[in-house]
Amino acid sequence: MMTVRDPRFPSSSTTAIQSDAAIKFCDTTLRDGEQAPGVAFTAAEKLAIAAALDAIGVHQIEAGIPAMGVTERDVLREILATDPHAEIVGWCRADHRDVEAAASCGLVTAHLTIPVSDLHLKSKLGRDRAWARLRVRDCVADATDRGMRVSVGFEDASRADDAFVTDLAGELRELGVTRLRWADTVGLLDPVSAHDRLGRLVRAVPGPWEIHAHDDFGLATANTIAAVQAGFTWVSTTVLGLGERAGNAPIEEVAMALRHLLKLPVDLDTTSFRSLARLVSRAARRPLPAGKAVVGESVFAHESGIHVHGILRHPATYEPFDPAEVGGRRRLAIGKHSGRASVRYALEQYGLTAEDDEIEPLLERVRAAATQHKRGLHGRDFQELLGRVEMPTPRAEAPRREEQV
Repeated sequence: MMTVRDPRFPSSSTTAIQSDAAIKFCDTTLRDGEQAPGVAFTAAEKLAIAAALDAIGVHQIEAGIPAMGVTERDVLREILATDPHAEIVGWCRADHRDVEAAASCGLVTAHLTIPVSDLHLKSKLGRDRAWARLRVRDCVADATDRGMRVSVGFEDASRADDAFVTDLAGELRELGVTRLRWADTVGLLDPVSAHDRLGRLVRAVPGPWEIHAHDDFGLATANTIAAVQAGFTWVSTTVLGLGERAGNAPIEEVAMALRHLLKLPVDLDTTSFRSLARLVSRAARRPLPAGKAVVGESVFAHESGIHVHGILRHPATYEPFDPAEVGGRRRLAIGKHSGRASVRYALEQYGLTAEDDEIEPLLERVRAAATQHKRGLHGRDFQELLGRVEMPTPRAEAPRREEQV
């Protein structure tokens, strides 16, 4: 056993996690991700994204909502027909019609969702807790009678009464529900209180729990990590955090945080994260920010003189992990904040050298040009700054440790 501890929490509140047990990923890009305003995947895009998620080793793909209609059910059937390694699940309300729709697709796994906060039950549905308890129990029985594996999601659990959630969870475990999803539906959870709160839940109702965090306050990844520290063994994610409003916990952030911050095994092919991000970005018609954590084009780019100096000596000085681990590469940029080491290195890539007394004036010209052009400098820019008619071709051999200019 391994205990994952955070220095903010007393040792009495830590939870033991099997060090050899990888956290399981249920990716909901094709369901919650597509619910983002203005996002509508074609059938071909859904198939491509499902195949890419399956290829990286996602354990379960929440591939759509069967009750949406014939077109959605047809796509679900097509995904199932590819015989993926990942388990394919349909998202359903706690409604017998939704269960029937899921079964008609040939799905053998269904996720049923029921609101558990009084706010949702009363304001949205005009119902109470007794109704929710009866409704979800009946739908679970309906699905299991059809031979389906069933997980249940507690919508708006972060604003629900914990005692009610605990009691309902215990009842559903007894009915054979395979996994329970705790949803922070509008991102109100914070990672410090989450650790103790969710830890109590896991201890009260042992078994597989999944965290489904939203990013309304920018805490989806932090809350997901806190849930794992509390004993949750499944995480709900989307590629790039795509989802309703501010989105969900991004699969790329959660996976790398689990691996490098909690030192837990992650059995996903993280080297494909960059290509997966581009695929989903194109399909969603959402730009991929250059500074997006883990997969942005600029997250392994270095311009500051002191940073480049450190990187050239040892990449770990300014990188938390090797860019190749997520399908990226290191890039050393020349710009306003470059230093002498940066300029020397850039010149070397073109087979050029400069005397010591030439570096400082050249650096000043580099900074002035970068400020004027509002961008980094490249080979043609060096040609102009040096006053050379022709520039040598950059060295064909790739720079060591993937360093790029």
